[in-house]
Amino acid sequence: MSLPNERRVVVTGIGVVAPNGIGREAFWQGLKTGLNCVDNISFFDTSEHPSKVAAEIRNFKAENYVPLKKIKKMDRSTHMGIAAGLEAMADSRLPINDKTATNIGCIIGTGAGGMGFAEHEMSVYFKEGLKKVNPYAAISVFCGAIPSEIAIQLGIKGPNIAVSNGCTSSNDAIGLAYNTVKAGTVDAVLTGGVDACVTPAIVGSFCRINALSTKRNHDPKKASRPFNLDRDGFVMSEGAWLFVFEELQSALKRGAKIYAEMVGYGSTCDAYHMTAPAPDSEQTARAMQVALKTAGLVPGKIDYIVAHGTSTPLNDKNETKAIKIAFGDHAKKLSISSIKSMIGHAVGAAAAGNFVAAVMAAKENYIPPTINFENPDPECDLDYTPNKGKSLTVNYALVNSIGFGSKNASTIVKKYQE
Repeated sequence: MSLPNERRVVVTGIGVVAPNGIGREAFWQGLKTGLNCVDNISFFDTSEHPSKVAAEIRNFKAENYVPLKKIKKMDRSTHMGIAAGLEAMADSRLPINDKTATNIGCIIGTGAGGMGFAEHEMSVYFKEGLKKVNPYAAISVFCGAIPSEIAIQLGIKGPNIAVSNGCTSSNDAIGLAYNTVKAGTVDAVLTGGVDACVTPAIVGSFCRINALSTKRNHDPKKASRPFNLDRDGFVMSEGAWLFVFEELQSALKRGAKIYAEMVGYGSTCDAYHMTAPAPDSEQTARAMQVALKTAGLVPGKIDYIVAHGTSTPLNDKNETKAIKIAFGDHAKKLSISSIKSMIGHAVGAAAAGNFVAAVMAAKENYIPPTINFENPDPECDLDYTPNKGKSLTVNYALVNSIGFGSKNASTIVKKYQE
């Protein structure tokens, strides 16, 4: 086995449950073609909600992945996490048996955990009383239920951790997984993000803080419009994007296919405000700078940034400012895009979706577009790959996430080379 400081971490499996499709290929093709998945909410009555749009996953069937007797004991987020986990492990062909199980971890990012399950059961409690409440409400609503149930179904016995850090959750989970494999704690980790946030209370709560788009309920396809002057808030979404991270020599020894290599991670805090980013954008920039430092890279090496790009008035201009601080003159040469323009914002899972885009961009040398780019904001003056994707050699891609609570995180993907 390599010494810890020599260990390289590669991606050998990808599993996806997303608004634009189930599976890596459907997801990636949807992004490449600019498939718009935002529509009016169908999951619940929105008559009292100012925002009536979301990116829902309407073709997901939990029974295809979860034993029937367990479905009612879990939140939708856990169903999706198990599905993405099964896909990622099958894609990697990493064997799980008595010899390997203890050497595989599960580190998952989630913002809301089992909040949807909690909403339903609390409603039952107040309407029908305690005896009608699902007994699993006690254990299925907390964030740690997601990696626990994934591990139980797959039989993996390494470190099992939930990271709930708002919108940076999955980027932080991916960073922790990277450091865990690199340090030699285990040789593989199933990691990424899961969130099922299109629920009445979650959407309603974000409406109450004026975070969601409300001006385009009549034209939902135009609601998510990052970096546009007339953007008015983000579009709620859901999804699960999971990866198998593996130590390179272990992956090569078993002949695994390798999508890309992870090489850097940075995390910072503005220490400023629970919902607004710091106006100076310094700590968002520093997250990128720390990621570059840990990767041993100068700014000019990055070819592509998968932006946080939420379509909120503050985020997009502050992220643009942060990129300029972190990259200097190179900022104008970068290709940038926000996939949230197509699939909305899946909160704690969003960065994991971005991470798939980064991995596939490095593997296939293609940049997906930022759609709905029609009315550029003068304060957002970089190359956001407007409306149409493009071919470009991507040796290094950086993934940004910026979250409530003043949090920032960045990860870096490298095209795999032996």
